[in-house]
Amino acid sequence: MSVIKNEAVTASAPAKAFLFGEHFVVYGQPAIVLAIDKRANVTAQLRKDDRISISSSNLRIAGTFKGDKYQAQKGGAKARIKLEPAKSAVQQVLEKVGSKKTGVDVRISSNIPVSAGLGSSAAVATATVAAVGRLLDAELTRDQIFRMAYQSECLVHGTPSGIDPAISTYGGALQFQKNRDFIDLKVQTNVPLVIGNTKIERSTGELLAIIRRTRESLPSIVDLLMVAGARTALLAVDALRKGELKTVGELMNINHALLCAVGVSHESLERLVYAARNSGAFGAKLTGGGGCMIALAEQNRQKKVMKAIERAGGTVFEACKSDEGVRIES
Repeated sequence: MSVIKNEAVTASAPAKAFLFGEHFVVYGQPAIVLAIDKRANVTAQLRKDDRISISSSNLRIAGTFKGDKYQAQKGGAKARIKLEPAKSAVQQVLEKVGSKKTGVDVRISSNIPVSAGLGSSAAVATATVAAVGRLLDAELTRDQIFRMAYQSECLVHGTPSGIDPAISTYGGALQFQKNRDFIDLKVQTNVPLVIGNTKIERSTGELLAIIRRTRESLPSIVDLLMVAGARTALLAVDALRKGELKTVGELMNINHALLCAVGVSHESLERLVYAARNSGAFGAKLTGGGGCMIALAEQNRQKKVMKAIERAGGTVFEACKSDEGVRIES
């Protein structure tokens, strides 16, 4: 094995926004997900010992692993849970190159809001695999990076769909359906978004439980809603490829209504969604777990939409499609 001596390597990976199909994807319906231009950055550097040291400037936590032993440096013992996925990412690369006793320093910084349904943990895992892989001259393919990041994500989400690490690895716009391969939609058109954050953290598990209970109570109705959601997503694929953003916005509004019908929205989110629509957005809907919403708006209307979302109580930022997935920065 050859390694890059005394140098740091930085990799970054993008966040994601669900355009269509979140939650229904669990039941085999198609989902459309977009990489956005918010990124997690991970810098990896060799150590002189065999420890794995990980720090996150955003979460203000840090700790060191030696085998199964953990030593807290910042954030206390509870920080270990949040650092374990990055540790897993490092260990997988070390196993790949046959050097389990190599020590690595990992420094994480990110401009992706956490616990907001934007794929922060997957972006960190993906960037960690890529940075450590380059550091150790592992020559990882994107498919290998994806698989390793997915395994790290399993520590966070149990049995995730794989959407988050896939979009962080490959970028662009992907269509996902359970038990099928990802489809690169090759969307050429820019997709200008405004993202509003309610700062209300939502548990994906709890939201899925709400849908499951509703479906058990009213299966004939909920199944029809999911079929409508699938049709909405597939129509959106065609509109995205043609650059018909007004149509995409209208379909976003319909998708949001379907998600509301199965109980996964909340009052704070609705205020932001309707503020965006009333200020001229083509469409607006919750995204992912529902801590955040997205609005699709022409660029000359984005500032107005952003101000409306802020007045409605949200924190807000602009985003657009990122065609580039994980990459080495230095």
